[in-house]
Amino acid sequence: MLSNSKVLITGGAGFIGSNLVESFLKNGNKVICLDNLSTGKFENISEYLTNSNFTFIEGDIRNFEECRKACLGVAYVFHHAALGSVSRSIEDPLTVAEVNITGFLNMLLAAKETGVKKVIYASSSSVYGDDETLPKVEPIIGKPLSPYAVTKRTNEMYAENFSRLYGMEIIGLRYFNVFGKKQNPSGAYAAVIPKFITSLMIGEAPIVYGDGSVSRDFTYVDNVVRANYLAAVTKFPDYNNEQLTTTSQLTSLFNIACGATTSINELFRMIRSEVSKFKPEIARIYPVYKDSRKGEILHSNADISKAKNLLKYFPAISLKEGLSLLINSQIRK
Repeated sequence: MLSNSKVLITGGAGFIGSNLVESFLKNGNKVICLDNLSTGKFENISEYLTNSNFTFIEGDIRNFEECRKACLGVAYVFHHAALGSVSRSIEDPLTVAEVNITGFLNMLLAAKETGVKKVIYASSSSVYGDDETLPKVEPIIGKPLSPYAVTKRTNEMYAENFSRLYGMEIIGLRYFNVFGKKQNPSGAYAAVIPKFITSLMIGEAPIVYGDGSVSRDFTYVDNVVRANYLAAVTKFPDYNNEQLTTTSQLTSLFNIACGATTSINELFRMIRSEVSKFKPEIARIYPVYKDSRKGEILHSNADISKAKNLLKYFPAISLKEGLSLLINSQIRK
């Protein structure tokens, strides 16, 4: 576990970012959170404001100087600031590109100029696009199906380029449908799991887009937090070493998931079963089906063998266990 280090978490008031903030503080690190609160929530980090090891900077990654100031004296950058959601990117591709591409480039330059030891950033399973290979393996990707996917693939290309040009250690983690505590259940771009749980808890039928056969590799957030630790402490090859072959270019990209696949219909039944333990009447609710949405990958299942071999990453919490943890915490509220 990483401890006694100064780390910067961009997007630290967001879902995954705030879970990272919590964990890094518990392990004795000094944590700087950079967030403009456009999608992150202040309530996700408010409890840490009295912690002397925590610093909150309300700033925007589209501003290079703010990125540079935030990186001063930092050993590790965990870059999670982004505008997510495939549907948002289709509606507003310009803003998504400004944040996800220009903001990412700003962070890389800032890390380079300030001597940051390593950058770990959030990529996405969306980069696999229209490739139908299952399970998904890091070297095989298809054409992006959304502007969001384009931004994440562009991030990976910049990261690889900076690694080779400047000798920077930059590790990309391709997340597969992360869920868990502090995930926003409301809004047009909320993820499917918090939406399902919220709808069922108030007795409403959740919406399923398509026929429910679309499948995903759902990953509990604690597994993702662990992967970030491992990416930080694992030693990787020297990117300036001329002996590296072209096939090693993807060494710095890792699928982070559970390595299993679940259809949306199966997911609904699992959530309904768990919620109905507390509210038996929920067992009689069925979803409402609507037309499929554009830009969505049909099936997503990760091969996590590279993360297991090189990072020693093993998902500790399964989908079923994660759902139980999340729903139990929601009920207790």
